[in-house]
Amino acid sequence: MNKIVYLTILLCGISIFGSIPNPAEASGSYTAKVYADSLNVRSEPSLESLLVGGLKKGDIVTVSAEEYGWLRIKSDRVSGWAAGQYMKKVDGNVVTASATVQHDNVSASTANRATVLTDMLRLRAGAGLDHKILGFLSKGEIVTVIDNLDGWARVQTQDKQLGWVSDRYIETGETHTAVVSSGQSKSLKGRVIVIDPGHGGDDPGMIGTTYETLEKNLNLSTSSYLEDELLSRGARVIMTRTSNEEKPKLADRVKISESAGADAFVSIHYNSSEKNTSGILTFYYSDSKDQPLARAIENRLADGIGLKSNGISYGNFHVLRENDTVSSLIELGFLSNAKDESIVRASDYQRKAAKAIANGLEDYFSK
Repeated sequence: MNKIVYLTILLCGISIFGSIPNPAEASGSYTAKVYADSLNVRSEPSLESLLVGGLKKGDIVTVSAEEYGWLRIKSDRVSGWAAGQYMKKVDGNVVTASATVQHDNVSASTANRATVLTDMLRLRAGAGLDHKILGFLSKGEIVTVIDNLDGWARVQTQDKQLGWVSDRYIETGETHTAVVSSGQSKSLKGRVIVIDPGHGGDDPGMIGTTYETLEKNLNLSTSSYLEDELLSRGARVIMTRTSNEEKPKLADRVKISESAGADAFVSIHYNSSEKNTSGILTFYYSDSKDQPLARAIENRLADGIGLKSNGISYGNFHVLRENDTVSSLIELGFLSNAKDESIVRASDYQRKAAKAIANGLEDYFSK
């Protein structure tokens, strides 16, 4: 058969069969929105499979299945598989671009009012940790909620600034004065914790061998979840970098910690190996200074967050060796292992890791 004819038939077949809903999948389907500028759609959940089309930022799709970080999608133009990390689930009714514009001038009388519950809440340009930080909101500040999307709220501040915040840290109503947690952790309240998202800028760190996941992106998103977790428990948090364009020198990361008089320094990384190694590893440098913190954090990670813990280990890393602050470096999975990479890409895994690390810090300071 002529190759051109065969390819045409194959593409048509993909479109035709992709448009027929599978009853078993339909019951679990949901709507998602594309957040990448462009996103390839393939015939199978693999980078090696046939490219059948593309999506652009803002496109709305129906998701019917998930496999190792890939989502089976259907839009009005194309059906196939696309990388799940570039899409977010849309809760409730889909908000169109025109509806969003109309929301910009929504009156306070027709919208929900909410109170900020934490001391420092980031206002972002979009619904997700990868979006630019526009500013910060203070505890007790009143905002107007005009939209919701997958755990994020689009708000308007009292000075008319628009942006997105995590809806965990706001509550509807103007008179609410409680904090996020019913009782902030006494062991973390007032503690200064420096979080170091490894790599950044022109240094991507490890690159996933299956999904080409960039370690620097995972480091920052996981660190942002950890920051939120610690702030909600009353800690003061300093990040060594807040965007993937930044690349502080190792010496500067240490200087940030020491200049702040930090109580603890935690460096977040993901691992790689020529062998098919899997799991988490927590490092320390000094037996007397750092090992107790590493052990406290590892104990919580070992409770079960989706990957096994391989324990604690001595690590001769600059950010540990040269740091006068109590320090630990955590490798939260192997990007060279297909199963690990598919697990760590999920925000749910990163949130669990952040909570476990925060619990470990609490345990360390409560002794």
